[in-house]
Amino acid sequence: MIIETLRENPERTFTAREMAETFIERYPNEIKEKQKNPRYKNRDELIAQLAAEIGGERTEAAKKKCKNVTTQDKPRPRLYFWSETPSINEAEGVDASEEPVVHSQPPVDSIDSSINTLALNEHELYPLLIDFLAEDMGLFCRRIDERKSRNTQGAGGNHWLHPDIAALETLDKNWSSVVRDCVRNSNDAYVRLWSFEVKKDLNKSNVRKSFFQAVSNSSWANFAYLVATGLDSAVESELQMLSGLHGIGVIILNTRSLFDSQILIPARERNNIDWLSVNRITEENKDFESFVDQVGIYIQTGRITKSLWNK
Repeated sequence: MIIETLRENPERTFTAREMAETFIERYPNEIKEKQKNPRYKNRDELIAQLAAEIGGERTEAAKKKCKNVTTQDKPRPRLYFWSETPSINEAEGVDASEEPVVHSQPPVDSIDSSINTLALNEHELYPLLIDFLAEDMGLFCRRIDERKSRNTQGAGGNHWLHPDIAALETLDKNWSSVVRDCVRNSNDAYVRLWSFEVKKDLNKSNVRKSFFQAVSNSSWANFAYLVATGLDSAVESELQMLSGLHGIGVIILNTRSLFDSQILIPARERNNIDWLSVNRITEENKDFESFVDQVGIYIQTGRITKSLWNK
């Protein structure tokens, strides 16, 4: 379906959700069969499932079968298109984001939180974000529950201390064992730590408070992001200004189609971890202590216990 749809629309780019919607029109018999699954109670749930499959292994399989199937990962959301010259696209090892292809992207004010959130509260967004970060960005995530803090600093002492989600990125995943052992015994970094502060929506009344909360609880990490399901178009310029000053990135989480989520503003990398801040959070919070413990195990041994991550 992916190959045929892209081949017959060579001038068009698709998001995962747009391709899923096209499948429903192009392949009514196959989709009708799939919709018999009781998991999909309505059309939106079916589209979300199709989009997730498109954003995962189905597209990778299509790429292996047909070199003309191409994706562009940056800027978000990921785009899918047909390339008549696969020799210059990512199939030959060139970053497809450098392709001279003009893509239409939805304006920021079209990202309507009332459509995306489907009445989800902030806590219900955490597992969705973890799924996106794990599947789409290859991060190992841990939820940091502020309710598990010891509060040794007294009332208000831990205000804006905890990130909602902390994550580990392993840079040595595909390295040879010789290089991995060499770097592990040097001072060079082969992991990066990420921090995420989650809000349901960003608007004029909460954008600065939300942003500086992310600044406060994410200053320890290599990459820090403020995540929301929607924002008012009027606050984008404010976010751009604040991000330029503090390096915090912004992600728009599409809860109806996770693989169409968008990195609106990329975070600026900090070269060094602020270990004093890490220690401060670790002393207060059991979840963060466990996160740091697992990071330390990976640094020392190169082992990941997958059952302890992405929860």
